Amino acid sequence: MASVVLSEPEKLYIVHGVQEGLRVDGRGCEDYRCAEVETDVVSNTSGSARVKLGHTDILVGVKAEMGTPKLEKPDEGYLEFFVDCSANAAPEFEGRGGEELGTELANTLCRVFSCESSVDLKSLCINPREHCWVLYVDVLLLECGGNLLDAISIAVKAALFNTRIPKVRVLEDEEGSKEIELSDDPYDCIRLNVDNVPCIVTLSKIGYRHVVDATLQEEACSLASLLISVTSKGALTSVKKVGKGSLDPESIFEMMETGKRVGKSLHVALQKVLDEEERLGTSRQKVGFLG
Repeated sequence: MASVVLSEPEKLYIVHGVQEGLRVDGRGCEDYRCAEVETDVVSNTSGSARVKLGHTDILVGVKAEMGTPKLEKPDEGYLEFFVDCSANAAPEFEGRGGEELGTELANTLCRVFSCESSVDLKSLCINPREHCWVLYVDVLLLECGGNLLDAISIAVKAALFNTRIPKVRVLEDEEGSKEIELSDDPYDCIRLNVDNVPCIVTLSKIGYRHVVDATLQEEACSLASLLISVTSKGALTSVKKVGKGSLDPESIFEMMETGKRVGKSLHVALQKVLDEEERLGTSRQKVGFLG
């Protein structure tokens, strides 16, 4: 991850502030920074979204391509994740550093989003054992300002909400051979149900308390964090501890309860933005990369 070097007085200032429930930027311990979300920002994709969370800037594009179902799941499609950490985002991302972090992030996303309860993978199947839709989810990290996974998960959910997959018909001739016919109508498409798609909430332990949406400076003061993926109904789909420090059982329980509470609020706010964009339709003025 990108990091900053803080002096001991700076660390003490941040840690003591968190103990009093006061963060350097004025937020409470359970407050996110202001997030900007925009969908349909890349023209040559099936769905896309850009999310700016503080100084963290994420772009996600989803491409739907026809493939063959996996042998162990012949009646399902699947998702493939790729994360590109731009060298412009942080000096640590140059060379192998960016590749290793990208692989680590992609593996985490695969575990969180590829389970059956997140996306209806059966709806991506066209013809069992023969044809299915493969969703290639490409994540580009443009700027790193802390709390990468939360921002990425928000962008992935927004991009999946924006994704439109062409409808197909399977035609079979008298000899039994099958032919796939794609609809030419851009409005004749399948939309994904993202109701159960989780968002990741990262809780960083600083001193004796924990905070959500940590900045780079706060991450430098945290020895251990808990990554929790939460659905819109507050159900936990995965939990992962990261960092060199330890977490006692009581802290883990408190952090999980905070994660569920904050996660539900995060889903409500995100869905409100997505629904507003949907209602505006083609009349929406796009900001793209000019804002």
